[in-house]
Amino acid sequence: MEPKWLEWAKQLQSIAQAGLTYSKDIYDIERFEMIREISSDILAQHTEIEQTVIKDLFANETGYATPKVDIRAVVFKDNKILMVKENGDGKWALPGGWGDIGLSPGEVAVNEVKEEAGYDVEVSKLISVFDKAKHDHPPSPYHVYKMFILCEIIGGQAQEGIETSAVEFFGEDELPPLSVARNTESQINIAFQHLQNPKQPVYFD
Repeated sequence: MEPKWLEWAKQLQSIAQAGLTYSKDIYDIERFEMIREISSDILAQHTEIEQTVIKDLFANETGYATPKVDIRAVVFKDNKILMVKENGDGKWALPGGWGDIGLSPGEVAVNEVKEEAGYDVEVSKLISVFDKAKHDHPPSPYHVYKMFILCEIIGGQAQEGIETSAVEFFGEDELPPLSVARNTESQINIAFQHLQNPKQPVYFD
């Protein structure tokens, strides 16, 4: 699903980041800086992200380049799925966010549901690991793995958080406008498959 220009830009960034981390020769470092600049130019030309923002994102990354991890909590109630309205784009997503250092994926899912939707949940199982590049998301400067984790409500009540403006449950045939940078309709459909068939195997890629 990911366009070739984006794949190439991220590969160039990965090469540049590794080179800048491990190179000692000043001329090699200069060449890797040039590769990083080309990667930033490609992203700026094909996305709405400002070049200065792209450069800042890349400049903060050091060491060997690895994918980022995004955790999404899947919570059902009365055959409907829990979603939150994102302040950033005014659209709807499963509660979630970047994985946190020091927390397991399950702990991140539990925290995100509480912070964004107000509910207390416990983790049930992993239902999917998506490679964002293989799904219909808008272009992103990062390579991202998205983990969807099934959770069960054990307490709390609906309450929006700092980053959310509404909390609601939706049936599979009544999904609201989705924040497709965070989750796509096909991914939500896969989540509903686990509701209908609890023995459904983990989806990956």
